[in-house]
Amino acid sequence: MLPTFHICKATEADIDALVILVNSAYRGESSKQGWTTEADLLDGSRIDATTMFLDMQNPNQQFLKAVDPFNKIIGCVSLVKKDAVLYLGMLTVQPNIQAKGIGKALLDAAETTAISLGLNIIEMTVISVRKNLIDWYIRKGYQLTGETLPFPSDPKFGIQKQALIFCVLQKKIHD
Repeated sequence: MLPTFHICKATEADIDALVILVNSAYRGESSKQGWTTEADLLDGSRIDATTMFLDMQNPNQQFLKAVDPFNKIIGCVSLVKKDAVLYLGMLTVQPNIQAKGIGKALLDAAETTAISLGLNIIEMTVISVRKNLIDWYIRKGYQLTGETLPFPSDPKFGIQKQALIFCVLQKKIHD
């Protein structure tokens, strides 16, 4: 059953809850409750409060959050206007309620945001070995561009357990 939630813009007051959510969904044992975990690929945190605070200061970046009826944040996504594309990152859903439409709703909200900014391309990067996740995005209309990018060596993005690269995916939005 699809949980009741709404999507709105996140604020600085949400930083602590967002950091907990993102780290619980991507890294560590709690992330293994969901299908989007990176725990077998990376150690360390996915994001920290300082980085998220600085990201929120960027006038071209915003965070959307999915909030349940009790005002608990259950999902989020980072959106950055980069030239003529909207870069989508950190799409996150609370691990124990994944596969219930929250991620898709956040993708839909990203498309609405892109259109409102006059952009018709959404771009993202996904770790190349995450085939299930790449396949999910392809089912949502994204396409592999053939471009790859190195995974950052800075441990603030995580400590690699194996050599990793990103695949670039894009979706053209038609309004």
